[in-house]
Amino acid sequence: MSERSGGEFRTLIKGLDELRVNHDNVMLEACNTSFQIHFQVGAHEFARLYNLAQAVTGPVLAAAVNSPVLLQHRLWHETRVALFQQSLDARSRAEQERGQRQRVTFGDRWVRDSVLEIYREDISRFRVLIAGEYGDDPIEAIERGEVPSLKALSLHNGTVYRWNRPCYGTKDGIAHLRIENRVLPAGPTVQDEVANAAFFFGLMTALDRQYPDITKEMEFDHAKENFMAAARYGLKAQLTWTGGKQYTAQDLLIQQLLPAARDGLIEHGIDGSDVDRFCGILEDRVKSGRTGAQWAFDSLAAMNGKGTLDERHRALVSSTAAMQATDKPGHEWELASFDGTGDWRHSFRTVGQVMTTDLFTVGPEDLVDLAASLMEWEHLRHVPVEDAEGRLVGLLSHRALMRVVAHGPDKKKSDAVAVREIMKRNPVTVHPDTPTLETIDMMRTHKVGCLPVMKDDRLVGIVTEHDFIEIAYNLLAVELREN
Repeated sequence: MSERSGGEFRTLIKGLDELRVNHDNVMLEACNTSFQIHFQVGAHEFARLYNLAQAVTGPVLAAAVNSPVLLQHRLWHETRVALFQQSLDARSRAEQERGQRQRVTFGDRWVRDSVLEIYREDISRFRVLIAGEYGDDPIEAIERGEVPSLKALSLHNGTVYRWNRPCYGTKDGIAHLRIENRVLPAGPTVQDEVANAAFFFGLMTALDRQYPDITKEMEFDHAKENFMAAARYGLKAQLTWTGGKQYTAQDLLIQQLLPAARDGLIEHGIDGSDVDRFCGILEDRVKSGRTGAQWAFDSLAAMNGKGTLDERHRALVSSTAAMQATDKPGHEWELASFDGTGDWRHSFRTVGQVMTTDLFTVGPEDLVDLAASLMEWEHLRHVPVEDAEGRLVGLLSHRALMRVVAHGPDKKKSDAVAVREIMKRNPVTVHPDTPTLETIDMMRTHKVGCLPVMKDDRLVGIVTEHDFIEIAYNLLAVELREN
């Protein structure tokens, strides 16, 4: 996969924040966690039920979203959808330019007659990634009156990641076919996961009776759009349902789909108390608007910039673990908060945890007057200088500007002064993984108040003495209050 992608996997996800990552392998995919469920179907009913699973996936996901944060960036309500697709994008440049379908896919059309349509397309479209011993020849097994294991097909199918994936298997000499729903996220609690699964199963039962052929009731593009909208916006998504009617996800779920799922579970003989419990969790979650994703977004917003970015996200994780121990479903959780207590040291071990990444920069040919105005407007004492290629070529300090004001440049007053004439060239830099104490020592040794932070020859942040003063102030305040 790495060879086919040119040795680099690029991830770009835009939400409240923007995450851009280049990685040399597929392991970013390991950030994904999910709760995958299987729905067993007969071969003769596969097309009908698979299409129905595709149709309900968007609304079900809207109610279940639970992965809004990745690497301390606030992204989609179900960021896992974008991350999984991009982190496993092994297409060559030519395939990307042709719009070749990715291995992670929702699909492009309804299934007409049989699961064979999917298997044939995937075998034709995607090359084999893993080879091995596959046992007996399936044709010979059939001729002997046995059920073939189709190990080669199953192995290849395991490297194509449809969000609703057909699965063939055998048990005690009997073949079976399943629809694997890969959309549901893990968490926030076990009971939330079971409620999500019950919602999917209930809808599959109820809507199969209501819509014997869902392809006559809605366009495939609407089903796919619903899926993507739900991943981005959760319960705030705008969905198109049967007959082309549009609803907010919250309205569609409350008015139609939650009652239908409840009826479907009861019709299928599920115990009434279990139906009440798990459908009740879904109903309360949807009415409150508090999915797992929304809880995380609301918690970070409620912290209102307290502490560092790293501290706020540590507080979010700590609160998640604490609330999971309460046996409450996610929509009943209290918002995470940051009070400055706890073991603060883990949030300040490296420069990457304390640096500023929202940077203002100037170019070497920019006028000093512009740089001075920028520093005044944004209350800055240091500004990195980047060339047209984005390379760090210097550092402009407030002290250098003061020298210009005090002594004037070595040229006529009528001549404009460029930043390159007064900037500090080849400034001392650090890496995001540089230990904080080592960084402080470097500042003292080189007698500088600012260090640009570089990664792979790119400017990714800046750390200043003011950052450390602010940290020291907050920690001292906590210690004095406790004592």
